[in-house]
Order: sequence, then C-alpha cells, then structure tokens
Amino acid sequence: MAAVRIDQVRSVLGEILQWKFPADAVLSRYLRANPKLGARDRGEVAEAVFDVLRHLRRYRQFAESGSGPAARRLAILGLASVFERSILDAGLSEDEQHWLDHVQRIDVKSLSRAVRDSLPDWLDERLSKLHDADALIQALNKPAPLDVRVNPLKVERAGMLELLRNGAAARYNPEPTPYSPWGIRMQGRPPINRWPMFEKGEIEVQDEGSQILAALVAPKRGEMIIDYCAGAGGKTLLLGALMRSTGRLYAFDVSAARLARAKPRFARSGLSNIVPVVINPENDQRVKRLRGKAHRVLVDAPCSGLGTLRRNPDLKWRQHPDSLDELRQMQASILRQASRCVAPGGRLVYATCSVLPEENEEQVEAFLAENPDFSLLDASAIVSDRCKNLTLEGPYLSMRPDVHNTDGFFAAVMERNKVSVVESGVQKRKDTSEHDPALAPEAVTDEPDSAPGAEPTKESLATPQV
Repeated sequence: MAAVRIDQVRSVLGEILQWKFPADAVLSRYLRANPKLGARDRGEVAEAVFDVLRHLRRYRQFAESGSGPAARRLAILGLASVFERSILDAGLSEDEQHWLDHVQRIDVKSLSRAVRDSLPDWLDERLSKLHDADALIQALNKPAPLDVRVNPLKVERAGMLELLRNGAAARYNPEPTPYSPWGIRMQGRPPINRWPMFEKGEIEVQDEGSQILAALVAPKRGEMIIDYCAGAGGKTLLLGALMRSTGRLYAFDVSAARLARAKPRFARSGLSNIVPVVINPENDQRVKRLRGKAHRVLVDAPCSGLGTLRRNPDLKWRQHPDSLDELRQMQASILRQASRCVAPGGRLVYATCSVLPEENEEQVEAFLAENPDFSLLDASAIVSDRCKNLTLEGPYLSMRPDVHNTDGFFAAVMERNKVSVVESGVQKRKDTSEHDPALAPEAVTDEPDSAPGAEPTKESLATPQV
C-alpha cells in the first residue's frame, strides 16, 4: 500500500509543481480520473500532497540529499506525516529508510525561518514586519478545521448542533464557533456535500472569519444591498438570510462561470431576494444606474489569499511581488467603483482574506484620503452586536489563525456622509432601479471556467470554504 501511495502522491505533485493550475483543481482532477480510490485513499493522498505544499522549501532542501528522483523523496516526506513509520517503511528501499532516518533527526530550529517554515524570501520579509510574526507563520502552516454555517432563514444553530452530535457527524466533533453565532466547527474532512441538511440548504461551508463579515455589513430587512464581488456566493447567502429574503440583494461578479456555480446554492437556500448580475470590469452601465442608491455595499476584493494558506498552501508559491502589485491596483479600482453605488448615509465594507497591510489598511487609508465624503467606523462596536465574544483592537476587523483560529481576514467599515453629493444627480431621480431591465441578470452558463486562474472545485475533497 505504501509503495502505491508514494507513486500516487508523486504523480499529483508532478503536475501541481508546474504551477499552471491551483493545487485543489489538480488534485480534484486526479481523483475524478481515479474513481476506484476510496474515501480513505483519497484522504491519504490529499493529506500528503498538502503537507508537501506547506513544507515545500524545507522538504526540497532535505530531498537534495539521498539518491534517485527527488520527486519521490518529496512524496515520501509528505506521507511520513500520514503513515506510521512501520507502514511507510514497507514501501521504501533500505537506502530510503536510512535517508528518512537522517532527515528526521535534523533539528529544524537550526534552519533559517524561511526554510524552516517554508516561505519564499519575499513573503518571509513581509510577514516578519507583522506583530508576533512567528506565531502567525506557524499557524498558517497548520491544517485548518472545517467551519460550516447554518442558514438562519431555515434553522437555528442549537438545533443543528444537536442533530449533528446525535448522528453520523458526531465523529467529526461538531462544536459552536466561538465568535460567529451561526457557525459550527468540525475536525477532519466530513463529506458535507452528501449530507441531507446540506442538500436542503440548511448548512453551508464558510470559514468563521468570512461569516463575521456579514455582521459588519449588518443588513436590514427591505434594504438594497450589493455584494460587489460575490464569487461563489457564500457571503451573499448569509446576507440574504439576515435580510429575511426581503429587499433587493445584488450579487455582482465579472465571471459568469462563478455565478453559475453559485446558482445551486441560491436555489437550496430558499432565498428569493438575490439578483445575480454579471458585470464588466470597467464602466458597467448597470453599476452606473445604481450610483448613490445602495444602503450597503460589500467589497470582498480579489486579493493574494495569503490569509488562507492553511487551506491553500500553494498560494505562497503561486504569488509573487509583481502579481501583488497588480492586485493592489485592481483592489483600488474596484473599491472606487463600488463606492459610487453607496447612498448618502450608506455603508461600505472593504474586505480581503489577506494579512498584508498593503492590501488592507493601506488600501483603506488611500481610499479615505481620496474620498473625504467617506469616514471610517469602528468595526469593534459594530461586530459586538452579533459576535458577543469578539473583541478587536483598533477600528478594523483583523482575524488571524494564531489568535482566532480562523483564516486571516481583514475588513474596514466606512460610511458615506449623509449630505454627500452623488454623481450625475441620481438622487433627484425616482429610485426605479429594482425594476430597471438594464439590471436584469445576464444569462449565466453552467460551463466551467477554463482559465488557468479559475476558481478550483473541491467536490472530491470537501465543499470549499468561502
């Protein structure tokens, strides 16, 4: 079994390490191409592959010693975190056993942090400037638990917890999340997407940090709200449920494929107030028609994703400083466009799943300097209304895996002045945007996104965190 598993892990890594596609997409494709693999087999391959991606720089240094293909030694190191040594040895030659003995005796504390914790030099430098950097980096290198969220339109968390604890899910140790009033945390890789409560839209997979963003938006019944970068729709669903399916909730995204993948989730949720709209990246006419009309706008901006390294460890190898500069320009542009939709007295929430200040605080500070009609609100005061146990320092939401056991999340809440002058005099016109045919959702296809940077599917592993 060990010999077969080494070949399987080596095969998957061989494609992932070309960095043409996200690791989740490559692994999912491999598992679909090998349907005879059972759940345990899939879990072992996935765990070993992701262990290698978390520790790639250190493992590559170790793999330089020994003889034979270094790719095989990477697979062996990954499986050493999955199998007991006696099981793994059955698939190793005598020389490989001696090599593994040698590298396992190396004191990792003697290595530089960039090698020890497997970071590219540029990222090690940037993370080193953050508070308690060592603790953050180590937490980002650990596997994450699985967070799910109840649909408050259909069920209460207490009832769902009781159902899970008394059923087959009990083995995954379901517990309430400490901060989000809607979250349930489980260990391992439960097959959520095959559970009846998932199929009925009673639960969705969503990291606790992402859930808390909805508390910052604080939607109310009957309002017009825009989720400007809706993606697969995770936050849209929670916003719609908190609105009790009233008002108008626009789910904007530039990708028709992403919105198409969100359609089944919208259907399961029981919500009737979501309007998915495919928009153009620049100067979209439907966006212009909503200028100055939305009560609340959420911008969960495209970002480096470095706050999600627990789930997506390949991102630290796929990102680089040049791509980060491009993302920063995109974030600033999206934030400017989205802000124009905010009504006087309305709320603008900017968020990322990054821990880097240049994507977070610095973006907000630059926006506020250019837009004096917006002012920064205290996120801690807002979030305390629903997340009773969460205390924050400063005006921003800053979630970290080493402190909160969530992915790295950032958010800022801004309010437009009530006497703000909105472009084009739209405030003088009757608010008929809800019935404007120009805002009707464009047709979305069910064809998968084929671009190299397309959002990966994880159906072979678990429903994706969003």
